[in-house]
Amino acid sequence: MSIRKEALDSKAFQALKDIYDNREKVLLKQKENGKIIVGELGCDVPDELLLAAGLFPVHVYADPKKPLAETDKYLEYAFDPIVRAQFEKIVDGTYGDLIDYLVVSNSTDVIIRIYLYLREMHRQGIGKNLPPVEFIDWMFTRNRMHQVRNEDTIRIFWKAVESWAGKEITEEDVKKAAAVCNENRQALREMAKLRHDEEVHINGSEALVIIGAAFFMDREEHTKLVKEVTKDAANWPVIDGPRVYFTGSGQEDTSFYDMIEDTGAVIVSEDHDWGDRYFERDYNMDYNPVRAIVDRYMLREFSSKKAFVSQRVEALDREVEASKAQAVIFATNKYEEAASWDYPSQKQSLDEKGIPAASFVQLQYPIDKNEGLKEKIADFVNSLKGGNQ
Repeated sequence: MSIRKEALDSKAFQALKDIYDNREKVLLKQKENGKIIVGELGCDVPDELLLAAGLFPVHVYADPKKPLAETDKYLEYAFDPIVRAQFEKIVDGTYGDLIDYLVVSNSTDVIIRIYLYLREMHRQGIGKNLPPVEFIDWMFTRNRMHQVRNEDTIRIFWKAVESWAGKEITEEDVKKAAAVCNENRQALREMAKLRHDEEVHINGSEALVIIGAAFFMDREEHTKLVKEVTKDAANWPVIDGPRVYFTGSGQEDTSFYDMIEDTGAVIVSEDHDWGDRYFERDYNMDYNPVRAIVDRYMLREFSSKKAFVSQRVEALDREVEASKAQAVIFATNKYEEAASWDYPSQKQSLDEKGIPAASFVQLQYPIDKNEGLKEKIADFVNSLKGGNQ
């Protein structure tokens, strides 16, 4: 299935895809226009503060074709392969030429280790053109003491952002930026209805492009294009095929979704940060800005990296039901064990509800290195169709 002709014929979708496919060219253009570029490593960096300061936030992403010559000097092989590929672009000078500052949030244990490595490399003066690094040390447990601690953490980050921007950030600045972010998230929710409702008009690969373009472009322009493509997509053909929920490793490009959907399934939702989880939960405009930022980023749906197994079971059950998924695919990369710990209990819960699930673990990166994977997925999808295809 992959990305369909109807999507490519949409001017709004094509504009989003051009940005999604040409991320570094977009960053170079922003730098030429005088923007201060801030790279984000980790899924819990508050865009509201960066946008309020007039900075341009972008996601750090991996290049699956790039040799890891510099990474191999510093990192063990037993790191999540996507994180290793992200690290390569930080330490080989690529991001030093593209971004002015790097913000690392402790969204996963492996990212915390990346920060510690970068801090030591800065101390020793090694690495090629490393950008300055700021660390957001969130507490993920949901009790009052830790929420107070998180508010202090955001106040510290607020001061750092002001120093980068060279100006004070007022509460009103943050609320204006938050309104932009909330409108963007709402536009994406409206788009997602065309995946989750009874009739599916947008497949998983198309959704990844629509969502992921937000990480590399002006947020208000993204909102405008999302609204246009949502209007267009309402008239795209209805997609038949088993409705699949995807959980596991984040997908920075469409290659794995293409593989799954080419077998006849359609991915209607996911819980990684390059998909539906990105726009889950708004900034509460009734709170003071610091509290609202903590609330938005720390009380989103549970990530596999920072949750108890019981919480992940409940979260998956809710999301599968909300998206009307008929089956679940679990997929994790090699050395990314955290998500796999949830699987036995999640599988048991799904079995009790009569929802089929398939698990693919220890995957090589990039996805085309996994010999026979597409055939295994096709067998699973075929079983969902009754084995008659």
